[in-house]
Amino acid sequence: MGIFERYLSVWVAASIAVGVGLGLIFPPLFELIASITVANVNLVVALFIWVMIYPMMVQIDFSTIKEVGKNPQGLLLTIIINWLIKPFSMAALGWLFFEGIFASYVSPESAQEYIAGMILLGVAPCTAMVFVWSQLTKGDANYTLIQVSVNDVIMIFAFAPIAGLLLGVSDIHVPWNTLFISVVLYVLLPLMAGIVTRKKLNNSGKQDDAINTLLAKLKPFSVIGLLATVALLFGFQANTIISQPFNIVLIAIPLILQTYGIFCIAYFAALKLKLKHNIAAPACLIGTSNFFELAVAVAISLFGLHSGAALATVVGVLVEVPVMLSLVAIVNKTKHWFNS
Repeated sequence: MGIFERYLSVWVAASIAVGVGLGLIFPPLFELIASITVANVNLVVALFIWVMIYPMMVQIDFSTIKEVGKNPQGLLLTIIINWLIKPFSMAALGWLFFEGIFASYVSPESAQEYIAGMILLGVAPCTAMVFVWSQLTKGDANYTLIQVSVNDVIMIFAFAPIAGLLLGVSDIHVPWNTLFISVVLYVLLPLMAGIVTRKKLNNSGKQDDAINTLLAKLKPFSVIGLLATVALLFGFQANTIISQPFNIVLIAIPLILQTYGIFCIAYFAALKLKLKHNIAAPACLIGTSNFFELAVAVAISLFGLHSGAALATVVGVLVEVPVMLSLVAIVNKTKHWFNS
């Protein structure tokens, strides 16, 4: 394990601090970068995510994807966690905290909007960052791709009905262009680039050596892409972080409990199913992370840019990276619990 992987949490913390600092010092710059969007998808962030996950896509060997069918339990676990448990547990925690425990600290209107933002996060399973979590836990890259692809297909049909049910809204508007462009930018394009790259390397006559050499060269760029993405996301929200610290803490508490709770459920199930570690790790981490770009876009569309719902989805971005890194550490330290 290299210095970047060993101290990744330190680099991420530094990126968070740098992002917030630069966002406060140069707000016009971050406003300009934030405006470079297509269908509410920020193209600069997409570029950094693309750089981050492209090396992971190169590792995918399509000749082995057929083997996924021999181990369907990991895929089934992901589907159950993402679509039958996570949205409803998120809504339950939102109601518990903002209609109960925190009711005296926020107005009823704000409470409802915070709950709505949490629900939107819960109904949007991760699409891009999960490739990072999978790689950090030495997950099966081919299996991870299948899990993400199946989730994206289910999301097309299930996002609006589940979100509408939990929000009590019958005519919820889902920005389909945001969903489509996000999947294309975060999954399809880097995947196609990985396929083309791997095919060319296969034709070189030294497949394994060529791929390993290329990945060694790309590795620093993957880390840079991750840290730059974190810095940008926190830079965009620098003023919000500083101006509403108390509300952010209130929202963060149930979001953090949700993340750790869902992880524990998924991890316990993976142990009971006796999954291999390289399948169990991404299966559990996919279910705990969120497709925050979509959640933010829908929150803005339904409730407005400065609404409590939009703020709640932004807090989801703020807590996800540090919390997910802690879960990655747990997964790696408990590898011996699973079959190899």
